[in-house]
Amino acid sequence: MKDRYRVFRRGWGTYYCEDITTKKQESLHTRDRNEAHRLVAAKNEHDKAPSFSLHLARVYWQAGDPAAATRTWQNVMDEIPKLKEGSTQLRCLSAIKDEALNPLRNLVVLETRAEQFLKVLEAGTVSTNSYLQRIHRFALDMGWLPWPVLPRKRWPKVRFKEKRAVSRAEHERILASEKDPNWRGFYEILWHLGGSQTDMAHLRAEDIDWPNGTIAYTRGKTGSLAIIRFDEAVAGLLRSRPAEGYLFPQIAEWRHSDRAKAFIRRCRLAKVAGVSLHSYRYAWAERARACGYPERFAQQALGHNSKAVHHAYSKHADVTVPSLDDWESAIAAGRFVVQDVFFRGGRPLGGDSSKFVAVLREVAGNQSFT
Repeated sequence: MKDRYRVFRRGWGTYYCEDITTKKQESLHTRDRNEAHRLVAAKNEHDKAPSFSLHLARVYWQAGDPAAATRTWQNVMDEIPKLKEGSTQLRCLSAIKDEALNPLRNLVVLETRAEQFLKVLEAGTVSTNSYLQRIHRFALDMGWLPWPVLPRKRWPKVRFKEKRAVSRAEHERILASEKDPNWRGFYEILWHLGGSQTDMAHLRAEDIDWPNGTIAYTRGKTGSLAIIRFDEAVAGLLRSRPAEGYLFPQIAEWRHSDRAKAFIRRCRLAKVAGVSLHSYRYAWAERARACGYPERFAQQALGHNSKAVHHAYSKHADVTVPSLDDWESAIAAGRFVVQDVFFRGGRPLGGDSSKFVAVLREVAGNQSFT
């Protein structure tokens, strides 16, 4: 049988391979003659006996990685949570217990076929699809797979249930139906600060900086710092909470799933449907975007490290864009939307309101402003 590929050398010394059938040429990225001929010989061998060459590739791969012959998908799953922390690690540990993944657990990674992945995806849920993709990518990134088991374009699209924000009217109905002052205060904090339910339940009196009027806490999910300034309405609520320790000591002891179930029951009584405690986080992001709140301030307040994540939270905001003429007229009249009030020259101004006013006057040129 005639060889399909041939090797030749360009004038600048690099060896190339040509497919005699299609006339397609590609660089072998080498100037070594022996190496070039070995690469082309391997391509010809694969063309004549693809099954044997695949088996040979596995032999070579196992020779370079002795554990490859026995490494199973369960071994891969066990390694992923070690790189996570906090609530993300807990979710990961819970996800890899998915029963739909059972057919893969004791299967050797190198011996996995695409149809085995497809059967798992067919039997599983959206979560199975999402986490199996993560497990697959992790094995590729770690060099435990020489090539993808399932090509990227062949994965079923992950379709999550649409999430939405709680509206102001719904929030007021929930408060009106809630008689327990602890839960009322908790829902109010969620509305005003936009934190996740676990972070807000674990807020402590020590997180409040009264002189600067800010609350700072470390997000349990990502470990990032969230800093948000509060107004007089929130200050009144905070003063009604304990002066030390957890602001909501009883709610802090509940598991996040129990808090979620309690909220669902409250929503049923208030005739509110389609929202969860996390909907308050979406609501804060949408309110911020709708009123023109600077994006970097909103990211800092919510503790979002990624703009993509922040955009996902605020994508349904109802934003009215002013005309350019109106905007120019407002600027000329000295009415400004100042985005650099708290950060000038890369340095935070802190909580001193006099600095806030000074910067406004500097930008406005001592004109009147609103």
